[in-house]
Amino acid sequence: MSQSALFLVVFLACVVEAVEALTIVLAAGMARGWRSAATGCLAALLCLAVIVAAIGPAISAIPLDGLRLLVGGLLLVFGLQWLRSAVLRASGNKALHDEAVVLQNTLAAARHENPHRAGGVVDWYGFTLAFKGVALEGVEVVVFVVTFGASQHDIPLAVVAAGLAVIAVGSAGVVLCAPLTRVPKNLMKFVVGVLLTAFGMFWSAEGAGAHWPAGDAALLVIIPATVAYVVLLVTVFRRRSPVSDVR
Repeated sequence: MSQSALFLVVFLACVVEAVEALTIVLAAGMARGWRSAATGCLAALLCLAVIVAAIGPAISAIPLDGLRLLVGGLLLVFGLQWLRSAVLRASGNKALHDEAVVLQNTLAAARHENPHRAGGVVDWYGFTLAFKGVALEGVEVVVFVVTFGASQHDIPLAVVAAGLAVIAVGSAGVVLCAPLTRVPKNLMKFVVGVLLTAFGMFWSAEGAGAHWPAGDAALLVIIPATVAYVVLLVTVFRRRSPVSDVR
């Protein structure tokens, strides 16, 4: 994988996660106060940075075959999960993810909680809501940064890609003070799911001792084949009755 491909995959994956985290932080700020929400967000980002700094070097020290098997397995777990969701949504069996709906639902739940001050935190519920939102979405970002970065021996580049994604989404959220509903998140999640699955198959097979014909160029066949299979699944599942689900 080239450095530009590494940067693009990590950036796109992190944008998807950052958009979801932004919606939770906005809900926490609007319903409970911006000070508590900002504190929770910063605390979560700090924890995630510490995790990357601690895990990155340890994973990079794993022998190459073991590293590829581990990285490939993790990417397959996340990639197949994302593709499952994308197939269900594209086929009409699951509602498209709508950040505006998520915001309203989270706001409604947050406004019913009583205020509670703890230590230096003005509103503990607002703090924990923002913290959990950023931390839970951020765990996947950490996985992408560490796995892709370690497999290419360039964790700093993966960190830069993730950081720029977070800054871009965060800046847009501050300017608009609204969820980024115009970001084609469902399409981006489909694309990233395909890439994660393709790279997961490629690296896990190499880690298990297999050798792909033409080496890295095999990805030029694996990726289109994955897209074709997912499109086939969407066509088949469109016959199923749609259900209501905004998650």
